[in-house]
Amino acid sequence: MQVSEAIKTNRAVRQFAERPVAPEDIARILNAGRLSGSAKNRQPWTFVVVTVRETLRALAACGPWCGHAAGAAFAVVLVVDDLETPPTLTTPFDLGRASQNMILAAWELGIGSCMGTIYEPEAARRALGIPEGKDVPWLISFGYPHPDDDPRTRPPRAGGRRALDEVVRWERW
Repeated sequence: MQVSEAIKTNRAVRQFAERPVAPEDIARILNAGRLSGSAKNRQPWTFVVVTVRETLRALAACGPWCGHAAGAAFAVVLVVDDLETPPTLTTPFDLGRASQNMILAAWELGIGSCMGTIYEPEAARRALGIPEGKDVPWLISFGYPHPDDDPRTRPPRAGGRRALDEVVRWERW
């Protein structure tokens, strides 16, 4: 799959098939995140991979939009040094870059994903044994799409993306 095709066809997957993802595919996805660019090459991330169903369920309870983690084959929890001290404006941007690399690498393999914001970081820290001084802002659920909700087999939803000329200005506003 070409990168442009992955970008065009990728959709969030929130329902997953009960099918494991091969360790070599997980490693390929993680390497896509690891190889992402970052401001001043800081590489501010640590990725915690979770495959144990009980822990995935605990993570699903860490925010109103993390429920999809419960049914995932695995999740990647993004961990960084505390975002509050000192404030680093590039860290969320860097995490977004690493996340998108992992999401597109997974999609190329036929593996769906969905981002989740962690609103209960203390619960996530406890579930994963993450030390103080670390922030856990987001997770990504991964797995093969459930056959009843596979975006590869249905047309794009009405409304879709805004047209290019609606979002781009040349030279000036």
